[in-house]
Amino acid sequence: MLSTFWLGSFFLNLINPSNVNFHPIHVSTANIEYNKQDHKWEITCTIFTDDFEAALTKQNHGKIDLNSAAMHTAMDALVKSYLQQNLQIKTDGKATLLNYLGYEINKESADVYLESEEVGTVKKVVVNDSLLQNQFDDQINIVHITVNGNRKSEKLDYPNKNIEQVF
Repeated sequence: MLSTFWLGSFFLNLINPSNVNFHPIHVSTANIEYNKQDHKWEITCTIFTDDFEAALTKQNHGKIDLNSAAMHTAMDALVKSYLQQNLQIKTDGKATLLNYLGYEINKESADVYLESEEVGTVKKVVVNDSLLQNQFDDQINIVHITVNGNRKSEKLDYPNKNIEQVF
C-alpha cells in the first residue's frame, strides 16, 4: 500500500502544473503531408515551447519569448531561420524549398507551419530533421510522412537525423 502511494505521488509530480518547466522527455513531431491537388508539401512541426526557446536562446544569445505578442515579428525571423537550418526535405533527389508560414503557441507547445513550392509527383522522400539536437542529447524527433493517404512514420533518436521513404 505504501509503495502504491509513493508511485502515485511520483507520477503526480510529473504532471503537476507547478513543474511546467520540467518534462522528462525531449520530443518533437514533424507532420509532412503531400497535397496532391497543389503538388506541395504541407508541414507542421510541434515542439515543446520551453525546449524550443532554450534552443533559440543558445543559437541567438538573446531574449527569446515565443509567447510575447510584442516580440512576435522578431520571433518569427528566429523561428524561420532555425527551421531552415534544421529541417530539409529532398523530393525525388531534389532539394525542396520550404516556405515559412508562421508559428502559434498551443498550450505547452509551438506549432510551426511550412509549405513547399510545387514538387510534382512524389516517389522518394528524404528528410533531414535535426530539431533540438543542438540542445538535448536525448532528443527524439518523430516524423510522419503522408503521400496519397499512405502514412509512414519513423522515430529519430539523437544523433540520427535522416529518414528515407519510398512511396
